[in-house]
Amino acid sequence: MKLTLPCLVPLLMVAAVGTLGGGCSRGPEKAQSVQAPSASDVALANQIVAAWAENGHYGPLHTKYPQSGTIFPPDVAPPKFSWVDSEKGADVWAVRVVLPSVAAPIVALVRQQEWRPTEAEWKLIREQSSHGQARVSFIGVNTAKPNDILSTGGTEWTTSVDPVDGSLFYREVNLPFVKAVADPSLIRWRYGSVASRQAPPVVLTGLPVCGNCHSFSKDGGVMGMDVDYANDKGSYALAETATQIDLTPERIISWSEFKRDDGQVTYGLLSSVSPDGRYVVSTVKDRSVFVPMPDFAFSQLFFPVQGILAIYDRQTRLFTALPGADDPKYVQSNASWSPDGRTLVFARAPMYDLGPAHKGTLSLPTQTAVFTSGAKQFKFDLYTIPFNGGLGGQATPLKGASQNGKSNYFPRYSPDGKWIAFTQANSFMLLQPDSTLHLIPAQGGEPRRMACNTSRMNSWHSWSPNSRWLVFSSKANGPYTQLFLTHVDGQGQDAPAVLLEALTSPDRAASIPEFVALPPAALVAIREKFTNDVSFVRAGEDARKVGDTDGALARYRHALTLNPNNVETLRAYGATLSDIGRPAEALLPLRRAVELAPNDAGAHNNLGSVLEQLGKPAESLVEFETAVRLRPDDPLMLRNAGVACRQAEKFEAAAGYLRRACAVMPNDPELHTRLGEVLGALGELQEAGVHFRRALALAPNTPDAQHGLSTVRELLGPAYREQ
Repeated sequence: MKLTLPCLVPLLMVAAVGTLGGGCSRGPEKAQSVQAPSASDVALANQIVAAWAENGHYGPLHTKYPQSGTIFPPDVAPPKFSWVDSEKGADVWAVRVVLPSVAAPIVALVRQQEWRPTEAEWKLIREQSSHGQARVSFIGVNTAKPNDILSTGGTEWTTSVDPVDGSLFYREVNLPFVKAVADPSLIRWRYGSVASRQAPPVVLTGLPVCGNCHSFSKDGGVMGMDVDYANDKGSYALAETATQIDLTPERIISWSEFKRDDGQVTYGLLSSVSPDGRYVVSTVKDRSVFVPMPDFAFSQLFFPVQGILAIYDRQTRLFTALPGADDPKYVQSNASWSPDGRTLVFARAPMYDLGPAHKGTLSLPTQTAVFTSGAKQFKFDLYTIPFNGGLGGQATPLKGASQNGKSNYFPRYSPDGKWIAFTQANSFMLLQPDSTLHLIPAQGGEPRRMACNTSRMNSWHSWSPNSRWLVFSSKANGPYTQLFLTHVDGQGQDAPAVLLEALTSPDRAASIPEFVALPPAALVAIREKFTNDVSFVRAGEDARKVGDTDGALARYRHALTLNPNNVETLRAYGATLSDIGRPAEALLPLRRAVELAPNDAGAHNNLGSVLEQLGKPAESLVEFETAVRLRPDDPLMLRNAGVACRQAEKFEAAAGYLRRACAVMPNDPELHTRLGEVLGALGELQEAGVHFRRALALAPNTPDAQHGLSTVRELLGPAYREQ
């Protein structure tokens, strides 16, 4: 029987009753079920409401969600209302919802401090609250004394008439981050509507290599995504958006092509497709702090410290620097396009030099300890620059988002061109617990801290195509990042955040949400069609870096099935076997690598290490010295050759190798210790003492250096003077 609205209201007088009212399970993969109320619970709920006085004096009850003043989208899944009741004795709560044009309130009974309306109730609530404010009251009692009201509280909200146009594309990552790096195939991408009652469909998963930031053109017609292709971390996929997108090698460009011959590594960070889909901007010639952190929720520290902005033109297929944002004295990143494509806003800070030994964005702990320890901060300012067809211009600080003692980053223009939303934290960028969202006029001005900010980490935001909604990520409810939505009116005023609960999985961090100006059916699947043996080698290296040797070995073996003569695979496979104490197994692949590539210094070095493990010092020394001849300035190979010569009692040669190693890496305490030992064996005690002292200055608790310096002092006696 079809019911009209007047018939519907009496049927909704008492909501679903049970342990969670209308069902509060955070299970995005399943539609929410409703348990019918029992007659006794209906009676108890009405008894409590009858005993309650709206202006009575009761113990306070704090509403957790939603906050008063929240504005819900016109079509979103029924939310879970939650509260905290500190009043002792309360074990049951009546829920009373008053709507603008409905005389009879909705009443429910729950036995936990949360309640979710049924779909029918929520439909009525949405319709009514779009014309005025709806209010809910929570009334706490003890079951034994239902007429004695112990506590009360509530909240009020409205529903917007503005639709959330466009669909959401976002990534779900397992935590901690090192696990995602070890096995990127577990990362998945979803695409769908914010109105979805369950998690939107997964359109991409099982990617065996790392995939990262993505970007769409203004009309959604062009998609770009960071991917690891072959042996190139600078790879970037570009494709016309379709129901099914195949990421083939022909659709992959490389930011490494920008000035490839200068020998400086490029990863290509935080790329962004232009509104018309013709251009892409990215940070190139980049270096970053990128290290794992012990905090489960904030398990990595990542931010660029060097880099310039470069443009890729899809028509001409050329890479060019963007004049005005290409100053090597600064790091220039996070570029975002104005909706007309005429202006870029980006984050800028003075460049920080990680040192000559750093040859990529994955930096070493010794170089980044100054940041991870909190001893040094790194703050960004926002700048704007004209695009001018790729000719650039003068970069200008954005008033209100620069030189304010904070780190300002992730700027995003609203599609109507009126506003820039950006993230602000005390230092760094990305995954900062204290990060908050701010809004500023597009031309600069007085910034406003947005009302939607939650208690912990607010970032990764994107505007809906009509500029009325902003989606963002937050960790307010736990370590796994969730998606939130806020309404922004024509004057730039926003409301407390709406949790997109149905879109978030309980065991994944939802990040990088992006509104796409296309319907949900426009994108069904993205298929990886580019991985080869080199891709699996790269995936193996990522796993090895985070200590997943089993995963690394599995990927290397798979790569060898695709190409048994890949020298890089053979070298990495052998080195990993050697690292876990299986040198006999490592010998065959490494001998094969040397046979295939006699001029590969890394293969000779790894083979030397394995021969050393197997107790073959003479053969080991030959391989180490060959590696040094092929790569004379590599400190690791110089160190290995020096130690091997020392073991063979070739002290002069050992000193030569280790002196060269110390010249390349003067702040390595282990190199100074080994050189001191060799010099001591040569009788050059004064110089040996210098290197032992240098080692101890760098690492005071180095036992070998302590013993060596003590021996030098004993041998030289009272006449020894430490210089």
